[in-house]
Amino acid sequence: MTIQERIYTVDEFEAFTELPENADSLFEFIGGEIVGVPSNPLVSKIAMIIGAAILAFVQKHKLGHVTGEAGGYVVSGERYAPDVAFISYEKQPELASQGYNPNPPDLAVEIISSNRSDERDKRRIKITNYLAVGTVVWVVKPENKQVEVHVSGAAVMIYREKDTISGGMVLSGFELKVVDIFQN
Repeated sequence: MTIQERIYTVDEFEAFTELPENADSLFEFIGGEIVGVPSNPLVSKIAMIIGAAILAFVQKHKLGHVTGEAGGYVVSGERYAPDVAFISYEKQPELASQGYNPNPPDLAVEIISSNRSDERDKRRIKITNYLAVGTVVWVVKPENKQVEVHVSGAAVMIYREKDTISGGMVLSGFELKVVDIFQN
């Protein structure tokens, strides 16, 4: 949901998000627009399943930080709130304690909560900007139980229920069965 149809600056976005009436809401800054972060119980459940699997792997191997949608990131000057994200200790030993993390994540997981055309357009902008800074993006599609994996300079990989996603270069050795993401 776009808040208003005009182009904002980063400073205007940050002032907007700090207003008392917005204290309990999450927003993204995409293409100069302020966008409310949509969610629903199914998206939350899927994010927890993916986040728990990644967190267990990351903690076991002492690799970095895993955050949920409340852990926003600065990406190409914009502000994103991926449903799940990973950033390595090598890239950033300590996370920011307030505001949006100044460095983009190594991996961003975006779970589709709606397939409206305006949200598809925003998602394309986000994916393009993530890839420009080297972030790997998983786009999770609950409706058809698929996961798209976007890596800069590579063709998009589509994983279906019978497939297993690997962590690739970002989380070497990590694997997650797609069927486990969409468990009942």
